[in-house]
Amino acid sequence: MTHLAAHTLPHNPAAPRLLIPALLACYLVWGSTYLAIRFALVSFPPFFQMGSRFLVAGVLLMAWVLWRHGRQALPTGLQWRNALVIGGLMLAIGMGGVASAQQHIGSGLIATFIAVVPMMVCGWGLLFGKRPSRLELVGMLVGVVGALLLVRGASFGAAPVGIAFIVASTLAWSLGSVLQTTRLPLAPGPAGFASEMLCGGAVLMAISQVLGEQAQWPPQPLALAAWAYLVVFGSLIAFSAYLYLLAHASPALATSYAFVNPVIALFLGVVLAGEVVTGGEWFASGVIIFGVVMILVGTSGKR
Repeated sequence: MTHLAAHTLPHNPAAPRLLIPALLACYLVWGSTYLAIRFALVSFPPFFQMGSRFLVAGVLLMAWVLWRHGRQALPTGLQWRNALVIGGLMLAIGMGGVASAQQHIGSGLIATFIAVVPMMVCGWGLLFGKRPSRLELVGMLVGVVGALLLVRGASFGAAPVGIAFIVASTLAWSLGSVLQTTRLPLAPGPAGFASEMLCGGAVLMAISQVLGEQAQWPPQPLALAAWAYLVVFGSLIAFSAYLYLLAHASPALATSYAFVNPVIALFLGVVLAGEVVTGGEWFASGVIIFGVVMILVGTSGKR
């Protein structure tokens, strides 16, 4: 999951030469992070894993911001407060819930369920006066049908705790996405994302301490490699690629990861981790992705 607020940065109609590499980074890297989270869980429990990941990434990104732009680029006190709320929702509850759910449900199916986030964003937007178009509304209904079909499958039916985690995660992530673009704006550009990762990472680590999580030390090599992959590729490289897309591509194209990532995550989960996906779950996944496509087309048509 990542930010769906594509309209927060200016759009350049030109098609720069890095557009395709940036798209591939968001598609392939973010699509593979779900499997990386599962591998890292062997040594790093959910909230500790996500907290340490975002703290390290946030420190590195904020250091880059200071090096490039100096102290004047730092967020204001109000923006830090906003980052704490948004980071708590999107990263602490959102990403912490994703990692927790993966202890019970396959990574590919979780990625597919998370594709309902654009639908939830539209739903939360109603509370802030944002009316969905007719196509967006139809897409939301299609996606809800797909989500209901998906949770009726064997993988979700055997893990009610996992369902609770993933529902809470998607609700919090989508609410944070809406608040960030309406009531609680972050600092502009990378400084805002760094502050969100720092605040969200701190909340995640606090939750980890309260729960008494204990990381395995020394960690297994595969788990450590997966954690490092999440920091460098998932939080820094793909994030930078997404920022690039927001500045140089249409909002619909920049958020198209929402229906590409589940396909990649399902494929990697089946091929590399031996996850089992039934025919009914594949069908439900297709229904959800079709609903997301309708929402993105409807959103693009309103701009």
